[in-house]
Amino acid sequence: MKTRPGSPGEGPGPPAPAAGLPPPAERGATVIPDRVVARIARQAARTAQSRRAAVPPDRSAAEAPSASAAVRTGSVRLHLALDLPYPADIPHVCERIRHDVAERVAQLTGLRVGEVTLTVRRLVTAAGAKRGRVR
Repeated sequence: MKTRPGSPGEGPGPPAPAAGLPPPAERGATVIPDRVVARIARQAARTAQSRRAAVPPDRSAAEAPSASAAVRTGSVRLHLALDLPYPADIPHVCERIRHDVAERVAQLTGLRVGEVTLTVRRLVTAAGAKRGRVR
């Protein structure tokens, strides 16, 4: 019985070269614009903020995180700015958010995340907390 190339009866082998196409290394590269990476980072920061800092997803008291990105030769530097709840272990929460955002951006873009800086814009208290003097 004869089999055709690429049929199930034929074992694995090198794929047939694409007719008329240059070698893969010469075809070009996928470029992800800074603003796209920043949007991905902003969404990842929003998710991490609600998960790690116990900020409710409705963001009633806290403003949405902002992000900027600088993509250079396969790696990216991120800058995040967000609100955190008070009281909280600020250094621990920030480290966890940085880690979560870097991991998610790398997973979705394929870029190496070289640096993530985080600015805490403000600390927000629970909306239902009573204000006044403690006796």
